[in-house]
Parts: sequence; C-alpha cells; structure tokens
Amino acid sequence: MSAVVNSDLARFSKEIAALDMKPLWERVMRLKPGTAARAAIWRWTDTRPLLARACELITAKQAERRVLMLENPALAGTTFITPTLYAGLQAILPGEIAPTHRHTPNALRFVMEGEGAYTAVDGERIAMRPGDFVVTPGWTWHDHGNAGPGPVVWLDGLDTAFANLFGAHFREDYPEEKQRAVPPRSETFLSFPYERTRASLERLSKSGNPHPSHGWKLRYMDPATGKDPFPTMTAFMQQLPKGFAGRNCRSTDGAVHCVVEGKGSVDIGATHLEFAPHDVFVVPSWEPYRLAAGTDCVLFSYSDRAAQEALGFWREET
Repeated sequence: MSAVVNSDLARFSKEIAALDMKPLWERVMRLKPGTAARAAIWRWTDTRPLLARACELITAKQAERRVLMLENPALAGTTFITPTLYAGLQAILPGEIAPTHRHTPNALRFVMEGEGAYTAVDGERIAMRPGDFVVTPGWTWHDHGNAGPGPVVWLDGLDTAFANLFGAHFREDYPEEKQRAVPPRSETFLSFPYERTRASLERLSKSGNPHPSHGWKLRYMDPATGKDPFPTMTAFMQQLPKGFAGRNCRSTDGAVHCVVEGKGSVDIGATHLEFAPHDVFVVPSWEPYRLAAGTDCVLFSYSDRAAQEALGFWREET
C-alpha cells in the first residue's frame, strides 16, 4: 500500500473517530470461541482457615454477608469466576443472621459444611445441610441464619454479570433484620436435599455404564416446570467411579465445580489440578478438559448453560 493511501487512511480514521466510530477492518475484538478466563482451583485446605479468620475479624452484621469471593486470576477486578458467573464462600456462625435483602440477580447456595443453618426466601425457611442445593430466585427477599452448634459454610453462585450487562442490577434492603416466617408454599421448589440427589445418582449408576467423559451426571430441574431452576444458570451433580479416566470434552458454558466426595484430578488444557473434598475449580468456556477419579467421586457444578441454550449459543464436543 502506498504512502499516499496510508496517509489518506490515517486522516480518514481520525475523521470517523471524532464521530465515535471505528472501522470494522481494524477491529481487535475476539472472534473465536472461549473467553479470557483460565483454569483455577481454590483448595479447602487454604480457604477454610481464611474463612475461620474472617469469622474472628468481622461479624455477619458488619459484613452483611461474610463472603470470600473466588475471582478468576485472569479476570482481576471483576469479582467474577467466569465472565458470566460469580462464586463466593460464605460462612455464618451460631446465632448469627445475615440481614434480609433482595436483588435482581439469581443466587444458588451449595452447602459444604455444618448443620443448623437456613435460608429464608420470601419468609419461607429452607434448611441447609451438607450437599444441599438451595435456590434463591431473583428479586425474592432472603436472609440466612444459623441455629446450629457450629459454623456453616456454603458456596454462593450468582448470575450477577447478566444483570450488569443489561443495566438491570437492582438491590433493596428489607426494613427489618429478618423476615416474618411463613408456612412452606406447595407451589415453590427451593431446595434439592443431598440425600435425595445421592439416591438418584446411585440408581443411575446401576442403570448402565458411565458416560465416557462425564460419568453419571444429573441435571437439576424444577419439577413444577420441567426447566432449569434459573433462566440463566444450570446446575449438575455427577458421580465418577474409582479409577474413572474420562475422555477429553469441551463446551461453551464456563462451569464452576465443587467437590462433594472423593479425590481425583482434572486436566484443563495444559493445566493439571488435583482435587479433594470441598475444593472449588473452574473450567473456562471451550477449554478441553478430562476428569479422573482416584476414589469414588461426587461433584456439584453450575454453569451459564441455561442462558446459552435459550439464546442458541451452546455447543459441546465429547
């Protein structure tokens, strides 16, 4: 290209830039599958002592929510574990109440440790036991309390990035610390107890061979609607038998995994991670990964698959 043409293009670029336009032929945006997020793991042996320290330093009332956020190392400053998902570890001590509020993002709770806590959703109290998956729909009043003998810890998962993207992140505090309790509503489905989920996995494991990549895997569905519990997030529980060596697979949904039982490993791209109970790891969008189990393993996970399927974007290779 001649110097004259280059000069003309340079002047032209300045002219259109003055009108807040840019030439498509100079674009630098990402035009391939995947995201900037990268594989990462938060080990329970590291996070649990820090949660205990947080309990010593700050009360639930002072913090409002005593949470350690799991921020993807490649997404510094975003507070997100993937570009679309938030994850955090929340701890509540006996006798404490995390005050009532509501927000447009949907939230899930996956209980990791402790007995006696509850989440109240629009006044309906849901017991929280290890392995339980609790649903908090967007714009519902919710608080947490602990009537048990020791600390309770759970994994928070939210679709905050979706609300931010659309400029629709609204939040409101309740006028009182906690809500008035109401009887359970038959039309709502807010909890998937682990005992029932584990029994379903056991039945599934006796029905045939495990999937070569996923083992025996269940997708949580709202029995009233037959749909995912959230319009944006999908949740799963899967079981890997001892000695399982999974095949490579990948999909466009970025997924957050929490180890419920057992020890094993995951290879995500060139990254090898060993995992143990209560560890949390993230598999970014379209990164090839494979799971292996040193013992019988159970993994909980959630992803943005529901939103991707609704929009026609979701893909998988196994």
